[in-house]
Amino acid sequence: MSVLAHPTAALRLSGDRAGCAQAREFTERVLKDWELASCRDDAVTVVSELAANAVLHAGRPDEGEGTGAGVWLKLTRRRAHLVCAVTDQGDTFPGTAHAAGPLEERGRGLFIVEALSQHWGWTRYAPKGKTVWAMLPTGAGA
Repeated sequence: MSVLAHPTAALRLSGDRAGCAQAREFTERVLKDWELASCRDDAVTVVSELAANAVLHAGRPDEGEGTGAGVWLKLTRRRAHLVCAVTDQGDTFPGTAHAAGPLEERGRGLFIVEALSQHWGWTRYAPKGKTVWAMLPTGAGA
């Protein structure tokens, strides 16, 4: 296989719910090209959760929900990991992953990300913005 040591693929997402579908489709296409079927389902789920959070929380408060202008998805293949990262310009930061109550419609996203990834976290930028990332095992040796 002639895959580069650290290939990267990036896509700017629309700042609405369609951005989540774009993120899923892009992730499936890239992982197919990279021959990473072993982590496809987990990666699509993680990317979907990260993109949904960015689209929901990235807008300015006076613009309402779904205004995630400047939301980017970046996938990076490393030797034994796939890094899924979503960057937005929002000034809200991820809380601790927790399970929502049984009747709550929201609040499970980071819990799912934590359950499916080996590591996850976020990086803050000044004066605003952040990248939330998750590392998934690819099944390849280290």
